[in-house]
Amino acid sequence: MKKMLIAAATSAAMVLASPAAHAQQFINILTGGTSGVYYPLGVAIGKIYGDKIPNVKTQVQATKASVENLNLIEQGRGELAFTLGDSLKAAVDGDEEAGFKTKLTKLRTIGAIYPNYIQIVATADSGIKTLADLKGKTLSVGAPKSGTELNSRAILKAAGMTYKDLGKVEYLPFAESVDLMKNRQLNATLQSAGLGVASLKDLSSSTDINVVAVPKETVDKIGPPFISVVIPANTYTGQKTDVQTAAVVNYLVTNSDVSDDVAYQMTKLIFESLPELVNAHVAGKEIKLETAATGSPAPLHPGAIRYYKEKGIIK
Repeated sequence: MKKMLIAAATSAAMVLASPAAHAQQFINILTGGTSGVYYPLGVAIGKIYGDKIPNVKTQVQATKASVENLNLIEQGRGELAFTLGDSLKAAVDGDEEAGFKTKLTKLRTIGAIYPNYIQIVATADSGIKTLADLKGKTLSVGAPKSGTELNSRAILKAAGMTYKDLGKVEYLPFAESVDLMKNRQLNATLQSAGLGVASLKDLSSSTDINVVAVPKETVDKIGPPFISVVIPANTYTGQKTDVQTAAVVNYLVTNSDVSDDVAYQMTKLIFESLPELVNAHVAGKEIKLETAATGSPAPLHPGAIRYYKEKGIIK
């Protein structure tokens, strides 16, 4: 009887120790405002992980985006986060003005995804057609200390302006900015997002707009991680020509405490589920495996490195 009890206890211990019996893995995905691009992509990723990673429960959290996301990841309050590349660099450097009191040392990159286009859109009746025309006008620059707001500061500085040159600065999420523009309470909005962002599509379908160019020489003054790109004609209703602007690459990041196996699965499923991401938002078309392991200010997670080595992206 004693031997039988010992055997039963041993068997039970083995069952408890088996992977199938482990506590459920939780993956909290930190995105941005619900009217941006991060959120629908985050929802799609959450479904992919929930369906394809055993014993995983996912949650998608709407946030103020890059800066908040990075601070939450550092604190272990999320397992995957979207961020702009310039915000990620500021976090690694401990740029207090950008919203990081100290250097964030636990950030690890899953991969580069799509570029964020700096999209400055004004109502046609505001008369704003160039960056210089913003002087004395009202501009929404995104939530305070968000990645979009940091982009706003950088663009205006390169154009020889500060917030003091504007008539009024509003610190609003995308959808709220558009609502004010529809009601003629705001002249322009700067939105850092993937092409075809829902908020600007909504605005252009109901209001005549001007898409304001950021000339290449202005982008060159800022330098990396900003690059010069084009918003193709007809991206938004009434936009009849290509418009030059700036872009910054987005990254998915995690925490160094996330296990190599989980980080590997998170990375693998991103790049093996691209059709689902494209269905979630057109920005998914610009996510490329070939460039995923390049350019990040934060180190790649070992789990991500394992996947990229498997695919021959890293030798």
